[in-house]
Amino acid sequence: MCIRKFVMAAMALAALSLAACATVPEQIQGTYSDISPARVDPSAFGSPVRWGGVIIDATNERDSTCFEVLSRDLDRYLRPLPEDRSAGRFLACKPGFHDPEVFARGREVTLTGHIRDVEVRQIDEFGYRYPVVDVDELVLWEPRQEVTVIERYYDPLWYPYWGWGYPYWGFYPYYRYPYPVYGHGHVHTYTPLPDPAETKPRR
Repeated sequence: MCIRKFVMAAMALAALSLAACATVPEQIQGTYSDISPARVDPSAFGSPVRWGGVIIDATNERDSTCFEVLSRDLDRYLRPLPEDRSAGRFLACKPGFHDPEVFARGREVTLTGHIRDVEVRQIDEFGYRYPVVDVDELVLWEPRQEVTVIERYYDPLWYPYWGWGYPYWGFYPYYRYPYPVYGHGHVHTYTPLPDPAETKPRR
């Protein structure tokens, strides 16, 4: 049991170390309006916002790129939460060329900017109202990767004994196992928080 507690404590310390490495990107720090993409009306035009979500599409125009984003709530590191709940879609337009192979569908972004207006676009037969944000800063997050940790510890009561029946293995008073009898363990899967991707738009 002592060995098990030691292993669990070591894993908890490692997890805390990984979490400590995650920081809020400097360019999106600050205080912003709490306006939700689902609650934008003309009175909100010009308001500073910090929104995040998952890219649905990216369209390069003459001198800018507009991203269609499915909004997500942000975690304490200002990264979009991996959940199905959403406050709707919005358009985020940023000057320069942003390669759609890099800013691809499914990538997570967090951005700051000002609400410009509301644009109506068709989703199948439905006219959807998209808030449009002129982007000041945009963070493209590295894809999430799950890490699996195998926790294996050895119980002294299960340790293979030698002598008194060698070459047989087992635990007292049985020595007729033709192979070692090991302890037991657990498999843990977690998702570390990666840093923002390094991206520089082409002007």
